This record gives sequence, C-alpha cells and structure tokens, in this order.
Amino acid sequence: MLLEIKNLTKRFGGLTAVSKVDLSVRQGEVRGIIGPNGSGKSTLFNLISGVYRPDPGASIAFDGKDITNLEAHEIARRGVARTFQLLRIFSGMSVIENLLIGHHGHIRYGAASAVVGSRRAWAEERRVRQEMMELLSFIGLADYADMPAGEMSGGQQRLLALGRAMAARPKLLLLDEPAAGLSPINVDVLLDTVLALKNRFGLTVIIIEHILKVVMETCEAVSVLDHGEKIAEGSPAQIRDDRLVIEAYLGKEMKDEEVRAFLRSA
Repeated sequence: MLLEIKNLTKRFGGLTAVSKVDLSVRQGEVRGIIGPNGSGKSTLFNLISGVYRPDPGASIAFDGKDITNLEAHEIARRGVARTFQLLRIFSGMSVIENLLIGHHGHIRYGAASAVVGSRRAWAEERRVRQEMMELLSFIGLADYADMPAGEMSGGQQRLLALGRAMAARPKLLLLDEPAAGLSPINVDVLLDTVLALKNRFGLTVIIIEHILKVVMETCEAVSVLDHGEKIAEGSPAQIRDDRLVIEAYLGKEMKDEEVRAFLRSA
C-alpha cells in the first residue's frame, strides 16, 4: 500500500471531525472520498498533508514510512501534493511562475550560486523552465505561460492549480473538490487531464468531490465519510446501493428506488 492510515482521529474542542478512520490506498489507484457537508473529508486531507496533527493513537504511513507527525513541507518533500477547494494561486504572478513556486523544492543549486549567477545556476534555470513548459503543454496551458494567473478563466485556474501541484513531482496527489464551480464541459476537461497525468506519471490520486458523477465515473474505489466516521467503502457500484450511504445523503424518508435512482444519476 502506498498510503496506510489507521485509527485516524481529530478533535477540535468538543467536536470530533474525524473519528477512528482506517484507509488503505494502493499505488496507482484513483480513490474517491465522498460524504455530506461536514463529514470530515477536508479534515482528512489536512491530516494526511500535515496541515493538522492527528490525535494520539493515529498512524499515517506513506510509501512505507511513518509521516504521522511530520511538518507539511516534509510530507510534501516525500511526495504528497494537494490542491485546495478554494483556489490558492498567486494572481499577480504569471502562469509559469506559479509552477516554478510549486517546483522550488527540486531546484539543484543553492542561494550562493543564484546570487553570483553561476553557469550551473543558469543551466538549472533553463532546465526547470523547459520542464515547466512541458508540464504546461501537457495540461493545455502552454500558450498562457506568461499571462498573469489572475486573468485566466475559472477552468484555466483549476488546471493551473493542478499543474502547480504536479510541479512538485508527487507520488500521491490529493484533489479537494477539483471540479467546484466548473461547467460540465470544463469538468470533463479537468478529469481527462487528471487521468492523463495519472497514466503519464504513475500517480496515485485521491479525490474529494461533491459531484457524485465525477467520483462514480473516475474512481476505482470509493470511501464514504459521515460525521467523521467511515461508513462504507467499495467499488462505485457497491457504493450506489449501500443503504448507509443513501441515508447519509438523503435521510430515511425517501423510498429505496428513489434514492438509488438519485445516486445513479448524480
């Protein structure tokens, strides 16, 4: 397993945001995380990526090594990258400069070389820029490399956020509602790009998404959270017919055939 989580719990005062969650994700897998608002999905990502520290007793292993209490930058250096539900691009910087920031941990020269403008630093800058241009080309943004990021459309900014995460050369990519606010056409473009990146770079991907159609059509396995607990896990087909999932999303008032029809069409 590339990612192995055991007994993951996070409390904020009297609120338990995540409770005793176990999660195993294979290398190369595309895993969906779904659940109603407030179910603990984003908190789970924050715990994996080091934004939050879990409560005692939890274990997070990535690529065979314990990362439970590492700082966020150390976890990122080991190969975990993420996007956020609310875009965090640098609007005043160009598109390629946003990617260069994401790539900074892989620069091969030190501050002294940069200050004196050594031949090694110049060569490294050319190499990095070429690599970032290749990445921009892969995600369809090469023509916008020098454009200020804040002038791009919402769909393009979502792709840029994805590209900046990829610039860190991750093994595991965490996508927090990547399709939020996008039109159906742009959703399809984004997902096609994610799957192309996954296949090209051998990525493992975990997706949080409210658009159930996205998860059901993209993910090999789905884990479902409700009130901080994992209530179901399995293939998309199994999740569609799981009674606990149906109740978590729609309550107990609707007839079985109605709620199943909803999940199949969502």
